[in-house]
Amino acid sequence: MFALLGICLALAALFTLNALASLAAAAIWRSLKRPVEQCAASTRAATLFALRISPPAISLVCVLALLIPTYIEREPRTTQEAIGVKLILLALISCAGIGLAVWKGLAAWRATSRLIADWMRHAEPIRLPGLPMPAYLLQHSFPVIAVVGVLRPRLFIASQVFGALSHEEIAAAIAHESGHICSRDNLKRALLRACHDTLTVIPWGRSLEREWAQASEASADEYAARAGTSVALDLASALVKIARLAPASARPAMPAGAFLIGDSEGGVEWRVHRLLMLATAQGGMNNIGDMLPRLIIWGGLSMAVIVPLAVIAAASPQVLATTHAAIEFFVAALG
Repeated sequence: MFALLGICLALAALFTLNALASLAAAAIWRSLKRPVEQCAASTRAATLFALRISPPAISLVCVLALLIPTYIEREPRTTQEAIGVKLILLALISCAGIGLAVWKGLAAWRATSRLIADWMRHAEPIRLPGLPMPAYLLQHSFPVIAVVGVLRPRLFIASQVFGALSHEEIAAAIAHESGHICSRDNLKRALLRACHDTLTVIPWGRSLEREWAQASEASADEYAARAGTSVALDLASALVKIARLAPASARPAMPAGAFLIGDSEGGVEWRVHRLLMLATAQGGMNNIGDMLPRLIIWGGLSMAVIVPLAVIAAASPQVLATTHAAIEFFVAALG
């Protein structure tokens, strides 16, 4: 009974804490959205990613570092507390959520592996100056310029793109993809796919992933545009040409990768408009003043995790007693 009650408690608490943290994350984004929109796209992407993964991360840390140690130390081994139906139901829902996250992560990994294997059968290696990853020329119906993979990313470029884009436009497109690599966007995208939790059922929380995708594309555009006005204009031109080459309503499957046209809601037109603004802005591509809000946002998010962990690490008798009292109340309420 001791072990079974502990497992049910841990799973139920994981679900409950995740739900509460998800509500908090959605509320925080609603308050931060307008001021963060004035920051660089990299700041928006970082904020959205942190808010999206923080609920499952915080709930997991609290359960593993506080609830389970407290239960093991304070709960009698001969406990006869009944396991209520509500507690069992929450535990089962939590199990289903964990299983779904694992399944989505494995499905994305398998889909990426199959995609790379399929593309490699129709590709040949090419050498591109200044590219820190393997590159391949691909025979594909879609005008692909894409970085695929998490641990070993590879760049694939469709053959028709070489005929349509100039050398400068190809270099600008590669600079955009390098921005995704520097930001580890493929890894973030894989983590987000595995984090389909309570946050996705909150009406104003479902847009976090879509807004992150849009911000990550804009951030990669900004990364490329830092090289100069001409690069920003070349990238805008490349986007327009590739959009014209793309078949109507056709998009390649990208389970763990980023392709140049992207999947943002604003589409190519919105990104071209931003690139033109970056090209015409005087020094706007290296705005040092944007570092302050970025540091504030990341500092606040970090403190929100570090401070509770510091309290947990202290493991004072008062903290353990309070946690155990909360456990007893939780069991009684769900009895």
